Amino acid sequence: MSELIAEQWLLVVVALVIGLVVAFYLFHAGKRTRVTGAKSDVLDEGAEKAQRNAALIDSAPAATRDATQAPAPAPAATGGDDLTRIKGVGPKLAATLASLGVTRFEQIAAWDDAEIDRIDAQLGRFEGRIRRDDWVGQAAFLAKGDTAGFTQKYGATA
Repeated sequence: MSELIAEQWLLVVVALVIGLVVAFYLFHAGKRTRVTGAKSDVLDEGAEKAQRNAALIDSAPAATRDATQAPAPAPAATGGDDLTRIKGVGPKLAATLASLGVTRFEQIAAWDDAEIDRIDAQLGRFEGRIRRDDWVGQAAFLAKGDTAGFTQKYGATA
């Protein structure tokens, strides 16, 4: 082994230099630049987690979709299901869905792709949750009253 290194010492040195250059680039080029200023923000490093989360959730979405979407349906009759039983739907999302006229598990279970896209576009920061958390599948179990099947597939409800 030492004979091989003695014969190829130049290649070993070149490989070592290349490795050091790559390591330097990886560790120093990836550092983030810090912006400093006199004004503090809720999203700064020192803010408590609850304040940061509230600020992120309550802020306006970064971009909006076209307003050419279909108009929202009229609110459904009073007295709907507790939509917060669907995993991924909290009180804020339940209120947003109610304002869009969605108050029952049967409505969500009947959604097709076009309806999911229409509702999803109006959820702001929560966009993408319908498919990611499988609201349609969860609502189908809850609409039928199949809590055992729901628990088996999605876990215990809150």
